[in-house]
Amino acid sequence: MSDEKQPLLTGPNIPDYIEVQPVELTAGSLATPDEKPKPDYHPASERCLEYPTSNFDTLIHLLKGNIGTGILAMPDAFKNAGLIFGVFCTMVMGAICTHCMHVLVQCSHELCIRSQRPALSFSEVVEDSFASGPISFRPYAKKMKTIVNVFLVTTQLGFCCVYFLFVATNLQDSLRLFHINLPVHVYLVLLFPPILALSMVKNLKYLTPVSLIASIMTAWGLVITFYYILQDLPHTDTVKAIATWHQLPLYFGTAIYAFEGIGVVLPLENNMKTPEDFGGWTGVLNTGMVIVGALYTAVGFFGYLKYGNHVQGSITLNLPNTLLAQSVRSVMAAAIFLSYGLQFYVPMNIVWPYVKSKLTSEQALKYGETVTRFVLISTTFLAAALIPNLSGIISLVGAFSSSALALIFPPIIEIMTFWPDQLGKYDWKLWKDVVIIIFGITGFVFGTYTSIENIIIHT
Repeated sequence: MSDEKQPLLTGPNIPDYIEVQPVELTAGSLATPDEKPKPDYHPASERCLEYPTSNFDTLIHLLKGNIGTGILAMPDAFKNAGLIFGVFCTMVMGAICTHCMHVLVQCSHELCIRSQRPALSFSEVVEDSFASGPISFRPYAKKMKTIVNVFLVTTQLGFCCVYFLFVATNLQDSLRLFHINLPVHVYLVLLFPPILALSMVKNLKYLTPVSLIASIMTAWGLVITFYYILQDLPHTDTVKAIATWHQLPLYFGTAIYAFEGIGVVLPLENNMKTPEDFGGWTGVLNTGMVIVGALYTAVGFFGYLKYGNHVQGSITLNLPNTLLAQSVRSVMAAAIFLSYGLQFYVPMNIVWPYVKSKLTSEQALKYGETVTRFVLISTTFLAAALIPNLSGIISLVGAFSSSALALIFPPIIEIMTFWPDQLGKYDWKLWKDVVIIIFGITGFVFGTYTSIENIIIHT
């Protein structure tokens, strides 16, 4: 697991002696909404896990999956919301995102029981919910699965783009101490070969130690960052309590980018030794998200209070030019660089099977995967080079991709899964989901528009 918002790459293992037949999802292949779930089937007991994770392991993975470059951008998010309003919005955003994670897990359980399958991925949950939902929506099941995969690839490649630019800007800032003043594009070009080499590693086993080192570096960087931002804090009157309405969409994009850890939820729950401990008021999910929310709020609040309107897209760029502060920039840049390979594995895992299915010759199959990796990595490089605006890219990725995955799809899945008679008294779940969908679409539209406008202005 990388230290950024990323789905686990493997699900429960299936014993070799079981022959798995592909099933075409049709209107009749899953239980209809009128049918009751089969109470004698328990998905968790059917999972064959070679290395199940404990509650503590899952909590650590959840924290690693949510804490990365996004937390360093929270002071910039608070600049676009205001000090007091930022605290309120971050708490509300965290609560909504956590609720949507619970919704996704609950729907996954329900659909696993209906289809007699031990576990489902995010895109499979979407597909199955539409396939067993209202009759008029069932023909769109496979299309919705494709759409979710497109958003997952877009989100993960967006993260990779942020990684590229984050490392380059921090290197640029660090080397200025040695009077080396080069444009950020030069650093992007210099980073391309090592990142390309790192991303050519196909076996995750070899990337696990790299992930561990990156996690230790990230923890060190956060500790030193707090050391600096908590010193000589000005009075709260020196910054805005509430920002202008025009800035709020930028806050939304940055905050949802930071909070978007929904892709990690199902794989983590699917790989737990005791998955029943994942949900609930005091479960692993709530415990982890409370810690994440507190860290995000603290970094955003104190970082914005410390540097005000001068705060940059990453709080590390505001630290003083001391040796200790420079070590933070270098360590965080190294940690993010080392995490690129794991982060890149996700879109590659989705894109390559599709590309592979289109290749017919032996020569194309031999070199196809390498070429696909090169094209995807080059795409993130070109995006970073064309838009060298760290805060702008973070806000755009969050508003466009993360909002759809975190706020729009989960409530839609819940409506489809429990339609028409399992939506609660007076259909309260339906109305609740409609409100969340409207909130997500509003943030999606205005956040994307404002982020693109901001990028154009500052490019």
